[in-house]
Amino acid sequence: MSVKSVPTFDELPVDKKGPFLNAWGLYGDDDQLGFLNRLTDELVKDAAQEIQSGTRISLNWPMDAQNDIPFFGRQVFHKHVYQKPPRVVNDDVWTFNTQSSSQWDGLRHFAYQKEAKFYNGVTLDDIHSDNSTINGIGAWSEKGIIGRGILLDYEAWREEHNHPLKDAFKSGAITLSELKAVAEWEGVEIKFGDILIIRSGYMAQYYKRSHDELEALSKILPPTFLGVEQSEEVLRWIWDNFSAVAGDQPSFECWPSSQPYMLHEVLLAGWGCPIGELFDLEALSVQCKKSKRYSFFIASEPCNVPGGVASPPNIIAIQ
Repeated sequence: MSVKSVPTFDELPVDKKGPFLNAWGLYGDDDQLGFLNRLTDELVKDAAQEIQSGTRISLNWPMDAQNDIPFFGRQVFHKHVYQKPPRVVNDDVWTFNTQSSSQWDGLRHFAYQKEAKFYNGVTLDDIHSDNSTINGIGAWSEKGIIGRGILLDYEAWREEHNHPLKDAFKSGAITLSELKAVAEWEGVEIKFGDILIIRSGYMAQYYKRSHDELEALSKILPPTFLGVEQSEEVLRWIWDNFSAVAGDQPSFECWPSSQPYMLHEVLLAGWGCPIGELFDLEALSVQCKKSKRYSFFIASEPCNVPGGVASPPNIIAIQ
């Protein structure tokens, strides 16, 4: 799907009987890919031109990085390694919440809250019916989330320009004007179908907090986090440019929302736009600064779990 075949933002909603700004039915009533339809073979082939040095950077935070204090009340990661006598052999069992570390939010995760409808009008009953895989994240594993990524390194831009530090653990907004200023400072060109990745500085602040501080913060309900502002201008910008969005924050957007709606509603339930959260962007920031290039090839394959809600991203950036 090219930019020419995408309705304008002002033409939304596609389903006039559905919730605000929805794109239901744009790719077919049974579509499971949403914005990933934008990642055409031609676009992925062009994105491969970003590979110039072959430098590879993982964006996966360790699965157990939050240890015993994951936010949003999610379960901790458990790893059980056991020997299988009489042979000298080990197996292991992992038990974890798919959103307790780096993750892609899938289309079963977040609905339009008032209407209680997920992407393409799917209901809770549809999802929880026997053997249902509708809107499952396993559908994304077939072709992956592959394309041209861009890093908007908000934290590096903030430091360079001596702007005040925003507390990553308090509800606050990174504005669209700031993000556009970051892109201009980096000299990065935004192309249709790009995978947007925003470094807010969350990880750097996380590692400066003591265990006791993090434990106290994890008990705040609702949790509060720095993130992208909720605004029609931000939604228009995402609609016009990107195939997926991600960041290093636990919620991507400012949390709780400063508006009567949440970006999660429109992005996931309205458009089928993957949202990546808790990506570890520290090494990518160093590499982009070193290469003076803030675009790269992205290869991510969510786990092939039919009917899954979310998944570790299994993601590599390549310059």
